Amino acid sequence: MRATSVQNTPVQPAQPQPDQVPNWQPLNDFAERKQQDSGLKAWIAVVEGCIKAIEKTAWQGREIADQAITACKAVTRGANAVNEEMQLLADEARRWPARLKRLTKTGWMLTKVVTSYRLWGTRAAFLPGSMRDAALANLHKRNAKRFRDTSLEQGGAFLKIGQLLSSRPDLLPQAWVDELAVLQDQASPVAFADIAAVLEQEFNQPLDTLFAHVDPQPLAAASIGQVHRARLHDGREVAVKVQRPGLDEVVELDMTLLKVFMDAVKSALPPMDIDTIVNEIQRTVREELDYQREARVMTDIGRQLAAIPGIRVPTLVPECSSRHVLTTEFIQGEKLTLTLDRLKTSDPARVSALLSTLLDAWFCQVLHGGLFHADPHPGNIMITPDNTLVLLDFGCAQALTDDARRGYFRVLQACIVGDETVIADTLTALGFVTRSGDPATLLAFVSAVLDQVRDAIINPDQQAGWPSPEAMMQQVSELLGQLEHDPVQTLPGDFIMLARVFGTLGGLFLHYQPNVDVATLVLGYLTRPLDGPTTAHTTSQAA
Repeated sequence: MRATSVQNTPVQPAQPQPDQVPNWQPLNDFAERKQQDSGLKAWIAVVEGCIKAIEKTAWQGREIADQAITACKAVTRGANAVNEEMQLLADEARRWPARLKRLTKTGWMLTKVVTSYRLWGTRAAFLPGSMRDAALANLHKRNAKRFRDTSLEQGGAFLKIGQLLSSRPDLLPQAWVDELAVLQDQASPVAFADIAAVLEQEFNQPLDTLFAHVDPQPLAAASIGQVHRARLHDGREVAVKVQRPGLDEVVELDMTLLKVFMDAVKSALPPMDIDTIVNEIQRTVREELDYQREARVMTDIGRQLAAIPGIRVPTLVPECSSRHVLTTEFIQGEKLTLTLDRLKTSDPARVSALLSTLLDAWFCQVLHGGLFHADPHPGNIMITPDNTLVLLDFGCAQALTDDARRGYFRVLQACIVGDETVIADTLTALGFVTRSGDPATLLAFVSAVLDQVRDAIINPDQQAGWPSPEAMMQQVSELLGQLEHDPVQTLPGDFIMLARVFGTLGGLFLHYQPNVDVATLVLGYLTRPLDGPTTAHTTSQAA
């Protein structure tokens, strides 16, 4: 609603205040088995949470009545004012039933998921130990399918949330990661007529004035945008990413539902700073709606990587870009993993060279650029016929302050030489806080993330340095045990994105096990002075 539509709004009955929102303590008590009768209380808390979300939508419905009153009063301002207010009223009336429908479907799914987990504690008490693990695994799989199916049906921001969660094996059980993985490449395409309407509305020009040709078949359809190949009137081939119509109207509702859901289930997840993680997910989803910000990030990262051979960022076409449209040069290429799978046995040296360039690119962004692409999954990386890596989709990016960049630089240096005191002191200065204040959990964290890099530097035989699956599981188990004993209560937001990036890259390296000279690559960064103040200060508002 526009500000003008609220100026003459009558006084409304008092809405529920934030401090009246039902808390989730009964849920936490139930999960921690602090009381025997909290199964019913858990259910009541879940229902209250969904009712609260429904109430929020219902109060949006009051805006229809308020807008009608405003439209009537507008008669004193003339016919044009009445027409404008009536149009706003019609728009609001059309949107509200869609919001309620979306809330009903998504809210009911989340209610079932949350309730099943809360009732699991009671059910598990009556199961023999031999059956308990299998029953819990089945519960995880069933709930993950519910979440996946709703994400595919609802699309938009909710699908994006599912995609983000699918890349967090540290946050979700493996069954969830496996089920949600299909969301990475699945999104129903928008009809081309709707895409054309967005283009014409954004630039206030007919489609054939903007482009000489636009292929109606999309190159890719994602949760936020859809990409079409096009040709400009000067003959340049371009890729046009167009934001799905109507996303702004559902994002905030989806964010509310995510918060309700995570608040309810966080006691069943590994001890972690869930609030920071949720805030980062919300931030990244909202930022991906702003293609002007993405254009600035893409241009800045392109400048950072210009000196690295074999890496490329598409060139922006600014005259055909806006908040909801992003146009870049078109580059022909193949998805990263398709190339790597084909070359794994026939040309392992090329696989190693490509992954070495990939690792070089992210060390450059994090340690010297201060701004990094935060979603390096294989769908966002292409290989051209001449072996150039092309980075795509800069909607999810993270800027680092100079203090943070230098801090992570010191942690990496200290990890290589095994200086635990410097690691602990630096992480504390960066904003990591454990419940006890003891650094043991922080050191286990760093060990899980950076031990592979340290071993590759110390061990001259790179192939002998790859850990076995059993060793990886042992390290994860030890980390989770440490987290249970002394949780990390506060994490800096930028670390969420760093962990996501190097977790994704680490998965690629563990799968393909390239023969990469990590020692030369990493020591090349650690033995030269850090640059002065980076572009992070000038891009922080955009990233």
